[in-house]
Amino acid sequence: MGDTLEITLLGEVRVVAGGRDIALPASRKARALLAFLVATNRPHRRERLCELFWDLPDDPKAALRWALSHLRRAVDAPDRPRIVADRERVQFDADGARIDIAAIHARLREGGTIPPDDLSAMAEQLDAVFLDGLDGAGDEGFDAWLMAEREDARMARAGVLRRLALHPDLPPMEARKWQKLWNDADPEGAEAHERAARAAAAAGDPPPVAPPRSPDPEVRVARARAKVLRAQRIGFCEVRDGTKIAYATIGSGPPILKAANWLNHLEFDWTSPIWGKSFAELARAHTFVRYDERGCGLSDWDVSDLSFEAFVEDLETVVDTLGLEKFPLVGISQGAAVSIEYAVRHPGRVTGLILIGGYAAGWRHLASPEEQARREAVLNLTRLGWGTDNSAYRHIFSQTFMPDASAEDLAWFDDFQRHTTSPENAARFQEAFGVIDVRDRLAQVRAPTIVLHSRHDQRIPMDQGRALASGIPGAQFVPLESRNHIIVDSEPAWRDCVEAIGVFLNEIGG
Repeated sequence: MGDTLEITLLGEVRVVAGGRDIALPASRKARALLAFLVATNRPHRRERLCELFWDLPDDPKAALRWALSHLRRAVDAPDRPRIVADRERVQFDADGARIDIAAIHARLREGGTIPPDDLSAMAEQLDAVFLDGLDGAGDEGFDAWLMAEREDARMARAGVLRRLALHPDLPPMEARKWQKLWNDADPEGAEAHERAARAAAAAGDPPPVAPPRSPDPEVRVARARAKVLRAQRIGFCEVRDGTKIAYATIGSGPPILKAANWLNHLEFDWTSPIWGKSFAELARAHTFVRYDERGCGLSDWDVSDLSFEAFVEDLETVVDTLGLEKFPLVGISQGAAVSIEYAVRHPGRVTGLILIGGYAAGWRHLASPEEQARREAVLNLTRLGWGTDNSAYRHIFSQTFMPDASAEDLAWFDDFQRHTTSPENAARFQEAFGVIDVRDRLAQVRAPTIVLHSRHDQRIPMDQGRALASGIPGAQFVPLESRNHIIVDSEPAWRDCVEAIGVFLNEIGG
């Protein structure tokens, strides 16, 4: 194949290399897999791709291997592999390739006046159905993603037609043609612009620039989440023991870093009713950096070392890879202890500590004999049932993490846990968190610190949050009126937490 690779996602999926069409596998699932990898432009876990496109009792792993081998023949060059995969992840290397929908979005984001001929070509491309013929090629998650992408393309087309209808270089007769097409594609947006234009003319003001009409709320949320995932920049760094850690950055401004905590996933967090809105708040005025802990998310799952020391080294490696010099550090749950240890080791880098639902010593140190027996029983249940379709095993955690969450949020969290890590790792995490102990490090923290903790936390008692605050010199303590270990955005305590963090960041200049 030649060096030039062009991929069409608007209409039927098509690959052109060196000026000639390349035959794709006849399998709809294989073509949908290629399109998904190309359009999302980020790494995906093999397990997740299997779930998206293949059902049991088939052999999903074998089906994925078959599809990838056939797709490589279509898109790889001898000196340039495009399908990049390791034991755990798969992604498409789009560097230097021309992807029609991505090129259109990039051109529209540039701003400025685009020539009418270029806009007309975009409108024609966007008139085609995104991934035409691939409806139902995957599971419900794939269909939801496809719906959001098609809505995004539809709104992009409406925006292109609006630009043509209002283009200063078009004669009135041609502009009227585009005005009619704009009205057909987005009648509410076109009508709103017409009303605003009449009002502006009556007031002697310049004509307005019309935004495209907002879609239905469900589609708008799906679109917003898809845009976040496209804007998020995912990379990998390697710790000394060879473990690959996945990290992500989004937003602009001074950096703020969140230490990893169990039950995070760089890919799914933004679609989460648990984390999505909270992370968006942190990214509002910052370059928000986070990473998946070893053993879960997009980081390596098959690891020999799941220890506190390894968790701290993962954090150190992410910071060094990104070249972060000074930043506030957010620690949630066991991430609080990791953050404390990092702040003591690197006092010149951490400008402030934000600790939420944290503790200094794990259940092996502080729990009563009865509580330790319960924890041991849960460990055994985890190994037996975590990865099954029966959510009862994972529901044990959901109920203690968020006893006051809605049934919908709990159901989402149950399913999310299964995608986040393996049964064996889930049990190993519980063991590792149980032996954490940074009580002797609290007095050595020099960074300004705020500790936030739910009064009636069912997972980590508030006494442990108070112990953190009392042990760290000058730390602020903010009790939150909630029973949830993970504060959800539907409760008043969430807004209290966000506001307290905002005040703290202003005070430290972060």
